[in-house]
Amino acid sequence: MKNFLSWLKNYKKEAFFAPFFKLVEAVFELIVPLIIADIIDAISSGTGREYIIKKGIHLVLLAFLGLAVSITAQFFAARAAVGVSGELRRSLFDRIMGMNASQIDMAGTSTLITRMTADISQVQTGINMTLRLLLRSPIIVFGAMIMAFTVDRQCALIFCVAVPVLAIIVIGITRFSIPMFSGVQSFLDRVMLLSRENLTGVRVIRAFNLQEDEIDKFRKNNEDLRRSQIFASDFTALTNPVTFIIVNIATAALIYKGAIRVNIGDISQGDAVAILNYMSQILVELLKLTNLIMIITKSLASADRVSKAMGKDVCVSAGCDSFHDADETAESSPCSGETAEPSPCFISFDHVSARYALSSHDALSDINFNVKKGSSVGIIGGTGCGKSTLVNLIPLVYPVSKGKLMVGGKDIRDIPVSELRSVMGVVPQKSVLFKGTIRSNLTIGNKNATDEDMTDALKAAQCYEFVSEKGGLDALVLQGGKNFSGGQRQRLCIARALVRKPQILILDDSTSALDFLTEKKIKEEIAKLKDMTVFIVSQRASSVMACDQIIVLEDGMQAGRGTHEELLKNCPVYEEIYYSQFERKEAAV
Repeated sequence: MKNFLSWLKNYKKEAFFAPFFKLVEAVFELIVPLIIADIIDAISSGTGREYIIKKGIHLVLLAFLGLAVSITAQFFAARAAVGVSGELRRSLFDRIMGMNASQIDMAGTSTLITRMTADISQVQTGINMTLRLLLRSPIIVFGAMIMAFTVDRQCALIFCVAVPVLAIIVIGITRFSIPMFSGVQSFLDRVMLLSRENLTGVRVIRAFNLQEDEIDKFRKNNEDLRRSQIFASDFTALTNPVTFIIVNIATAALIYKGAIRVNIGDISQGDAVAILNYMSQILVELLKLTNLIMIITKSLASADRVSKAMGKDVCVSAGCDSFHDADETAESSPCSGETAEPSPCFISFDHVSARYALSSHDALSDINFNVKKGSSVGIIGGTGCGKSTLVNLIPLVYPVSKGKLMVGGKDIRDIPVSELRSVMGVVPQKSVLFKGTIRSNLTIGNKNATDEDMTDALKAAQCYEFVSEKGGLDALVLQGGKNFSGGQRQRLCIARALVRKPQILILDDSTSALDFLTEKKIKEEIAKLKDMTVFIVSQRASSVMACDQIIVLEDGMQAGRGTHEELLKNCPVYEEIYYSQFERKEAAV
């Protein structure tokens, strides 16, 4: 909560003037019953018409002044609320973009989306209403009580009983409401997750005719959300009837007491009406305060969730210490090879193990091999053996749990992440293109790329021909690249990585949708690029057999290492993979 309140420091002026002008409005409102009392007494005593008109003009002036200061207060409150929520969204977005894969896996995509949208919107509403009403309502409540004492002390004693009782009820309901609304937001996370999964997996759901199952699942989660929302709202709504009961009892007591004192001549009729007006003001403000408390309760729950998403708790549990940005004043690039003790190996896996967050066993165990600069490395193995996990350790997508991963003779955990990734080009398993143009997608890899650089990358990735047919570099790309086939998306992603001109290129099963001839041409073009260390992840033996060395994985462990010919002789796992894809040649008799 302290982190949340610190954002208001950038809006000190707005945070001051919004409640200040609301307090001015409250003062004007507290004066109104006194003027009405004067008008009633003037009518009763037969005072001149001019006096009554004068007091009426005073009421009109107070109304216009109150309107002006109210609009001004709402302007400052809205400006502060929108400004803070905007900064919160930017900060949370930056935090999410800085998270590693383990942190995102732990937090959950649906939860992060909910916190960036619904939770921050709730915080925005809470700030707006807090600046406008949090001080105004109590000031009017206690101000009305004080003003009642200036009119008649005996009648005002009723206020001294009613107001504390109301305060205790409001505080008690608020205390129990905050955890309830936190639970409501958790149910909202589940609904968001289910909706997101249904939208992204709609084709799978239809293919297996699971529409009814998913509808039932959504209805169940939605019903849980509805019940929790109703329960929390009903509990908070108790404030209204309880407030009405207490205020109405106090009003009845005031009417009884005031009538007696008017009859005996201790107070005038105007004074009695003024006291009743002050009680009415208290009733109105308590109703406002009740709604404000509901909003603040929701906002506090949402603010707590946003603060946790922006805090370090997820980072620590996810092993985020491996993802820090080291001192940016490093004297040399990690990939330059200019270290104090030059290493013959450009990249070295020294008995490396890796484990996913909250997992009970290692995804990779005791991986040990060295890579020379400019060489090519093939990673092959069965489904789920840890191929993608292995290459994701190099750009620090996931942390190393045991052993050492060295790049350019430096421990990868001692290299700034931005510096490390600046020399890498990664093509992930899932081909992701962004809405825009082919040019905007290619410049993600290199903002300073020229048209010539992009054209060369397109030619190397074997996609220059279809890009030209679609209109060149300025051809439209729909969200997710829906207007391209799977193979075209893969080739464009490869081109995006090549535009970067990386020293380390990682192709994570990025040619699975390509035919053998196109794949062969792409690899021939990549082989022409000097001093580029290439990692190729594939389940196809044909994709890795030409690599300088091949790493064979089985169940997260290194089952073999060597060239294609060496592995065929010495590695049964590789031999099985190879001959499951190629016809075994019988020895000549």
